[in-house]
Amino acid sequence: MTDKDRPMAQFLSRREVMAYLGATGVVWLAGGSLFPRWAIAGTRGPSCVVRPEQTEGPYFVDERLNRSDIRTDPADGRVSPGTPLALTLLVSRLDAGDCQPLSGAQVDMWHCDAMGVYSDVQDPAFNTVGKKFLRGHQVTNARGEARFVTVYPGWYPGRTVHIHFKIRTAPVAKQSFEFTSQLYFNDELTDRVHAASPYAAKGPRTTSNQQDWIFRRGGDRLMLDVTTTVDGYAATFPIGLQFRERAT
Repeated sequence: MTDKDRPMAQFLSRREVMAYLGATGVVWLAGGSLFPRWAIAGTRGPSCVVRPEQTEGPYFVDERLNRSDIRTDPADGRVSPGTPLALTLLVSRLDAGDCQPLSGAQVDMWHCDAMGVYSDVQDPAFNTVGKKFLRGHQVTNARGEARFVTVYPGWYPGRTVHIHFKIRTAPVAKQSFEFTSQLYFNDELTDRVHAASPYAAKGPRTTSNQQDWIFRRGGDRLMLDVTTTVDGYAATFPIGLQFRERAT
């Protein structure tokens, strides 16, 4: 196999995304999701939904913390207080009209705590350098799953409640490609969660989803479908990544 013949994973460019997805910033292939051969045969597989990319923001730190439960600060063992949230990202690969789970991809997740504070950063409002709470990564398994246990995020001025995530496919693509975006919650659910401790101590949030300019750029396609669990909430978020071959 020559370099020209070698397949290369590549995310769509911004122009290609807009042309491919249309004004909504997302496409539901085959009328809602892409149904590959094994799905037609009755085997459950991933839902290949292309999602819009959003800004990384100023608080990403490449901690290289491979862990599923990101609530604990490894520096002192303290567990971030808040309502438990079990979150699974289901990552799949779109290739030549087919949809398959993407294994071996690194998924990073990070977000603020119940009081709106990020770890391991210096900000005018706080300095948490050396702390590593609510950060970590998982590598997708054979089903394309990356599972995390965290807490429902708090809020800070100017932003609606959100979670950051980054998918890096270098281990499987042999190229350093990244996809970065954010996850959002229903406003009514957030208000209910934030009315209880420890969130209530901060007071009512000042920015809803539609008041957040970042959310308005495709955030409606990045909403978590949250379900209630015994002690908190859970959600599974499917996302499809577009791959294509190197141009000759």
